[in-house]
Amino acid sequence: MSNPALLVLYGSQTGTAQDTAQRLARQAQRRRLRVRVMPLDDYNVANLITESLVVFVCSTTGQGDPPDNMKNFWRFLFKKSLPAGSLSQLDCAILGLGDSSYPKFNFVAKKLHKRLLQLGACVLLPVGLADDQHDLGADAVIDPWFASFWGKVSTLYPTLSGMMPLREDEPVRLIYRFVLSFLIPMDQTVPSQSHPFPARMVFNRRVTEPSHFQDVRHIELDVTGSNIEFAAGDVVMMRPCNAPEDVQQFCQLLKLDPETRFTLSPTDNTAVPARLPQPCTVRHLVESYLDIAAVPRRSFFELLSTFATNELEQEKLAEFSSAAGQDELHNYCNRPRRTMLEVLADFPHTTAELKVDYLLDLFPEIQPRSFSIASSLRAHPNRIQVLVAVVCYKTKLYKPRKGLCSSWLASLDPAQGDVYVPLWVKKGSLKFPSDKETPVIMVGPGTGVAPFRSVLQERTAEGRTANVLFFGCRSKSKDFYFRTEWEEMMEAGFLTLFTAFSRDQEAKVYVQHRVRDNGELLWDLIANKNACFYIAGNAKQMPASVCDALKEAFQQAGGVSAEEAEQMLATMEKTGRFQSETWS
Repeated sequence: MSNPALLVLYGSQTGTAQDTAQRLARQAQRRRLRVRVMPLDDYNVANLITESLVVFVCSTTGQGDPPDNMKNFWRFLFKKSLPAGSLSQLDCAILGLGDSSYPKFNFVAKKLHKRLLQLGACVLLPVGLADDQHDLGADAVIDPWFASFWGKVSTLYPTLSGMMPLREDEPVRLIYRFVLSFLIPMDQTVPSQSHPFPARMVFNRRVTEPSHFQDVRHIELDVTGSNIEFAAGDVVMMRPCNAPEDVQQFCQLLKLDPETRFTLSPTDNTAVPARLPQPCTVRHLVESYLDIAAVPRRSFFELLSTFATNELEQEKLAEFSSAAGQDELHNYCNRPRRTMLEVLADFPHTTAELKVDYLLDLFPEIQPRSFSIASSLRAHPNRIQVLVAVVCYKTKLYKPRKGLCSSWLASLDPAQGDVYVPLWVKKGSLKFPSDKETPVIMVGPGTGVAPFRSVLQERTAEGRTANVLFFGCRSKSKDFYFRTEWEEMMEAGFLTLFTAFSRDQEAKVYVQHRVRDNGELLWDLIANKNACFYIAGNAKQMPASVCDALKEAFQQAGGVSAEEAEQMLATMEKTGRFQSETWS
């Protein structure tokens, strides 16, 4: 049997599945295999019947949903009209990337595996279910899964074992070549696949007390002329920029002139990234495209090690790239949240050897961030408002760690002149009832209250009064977001509000305690008035604690057993009467 051409298809929301797919592709190149790697939605799925060897790498988003760049593939693959044996020529393998703290852990990979079997595909090995919650992260599953995959491929294609693989310290084939150009005029319109709308920032206000440890911003953006429409529960997507001082340091480390212009020339049929203008300046590439502030994955060290000529640095990079060195890498990178830029500074000799052509191989693209929309077009026409907690915390490193997008947004000051934020809107996972009489119960501690402000503004404008909100924060005087608005809604008869200020008394009080305390009301609204129940906020303990409190309320106020309460909640979830949107 002749050597196969490997196709690696990925569905990735945050870039992790893409990175894993590219890692597998590099391993294939080292084995001198022909390989293509691309997002699932860029691939013509009708061609699957002609492929011989395909690996699917996919993550799961939200409540068990496929990532955005595999949604069209997903719809096609689950068409009822597809014949049962249509993929009988296909050898394939599925690797899922997930987080076991979410209820639908690796749901997409499991469902894809089942569907490919239904269509007659030969699945070479058990579906890989990588888990972010593992002590060693997803690599604890990915490494042995890769080894099993190559073992299967060697058995299927014995001629591969006779081929001499590339050495580990040899760089693999380039994806792009940078062609430097100094006199070409810049194209001022930056093309983009999603064509984000440049929304003018109207205000950027801190809504926590100055003495409070957490900086939270209420931001308004003007979308006049964009034709953007949204409903309560939808999210706004924004792609941040790197900090000017990071861009400067990066250019200094790599001895790059930020004003140098270049064009990208693909080395094969790979498309040039649509977001990069042609020609482009180094400054634009580093500021708006390369995620230099990200915590590097293992693949970064694997590729970096191929440039090392300094013995000490080469040794350390090889250790970080190996399976045995993952504890060390975790201590060096993941635990203190060290960035790619800081790693470059720690390995100056290797950084000096870096070739500009490899920048797009080494550094991932900056991913867009999503924020729940905290306003309604009914209350604020042509405006989008968000509530943003600015991420800043200490690790053992000297410099505080900062969230790229929240810090970038916080740094923008419309009082100093016009500021524009490129954005677009996506459907969110929360769906609210269209029936006017259906009561809505919302549990939104902290910034989790954002989508509920949007729905409350909408429902108030429509005259709907059956609204219950459980809001929690640390202190009534420091981080009680939108307090005045809630009080006005209560006075007008549009809102029943329960608050939990966890640090305002000796015993900590959280939203789950308030849910438990109001079991009679909740039982009446849910059992007798068909109410819908929503949770939004941090995914750590809060959602599970609220669910436990709600089941307790069912037992005490409704007199049902623990099993019946569990079943009741499961039925509510199935019918869309219980929904949650949580983030870690």
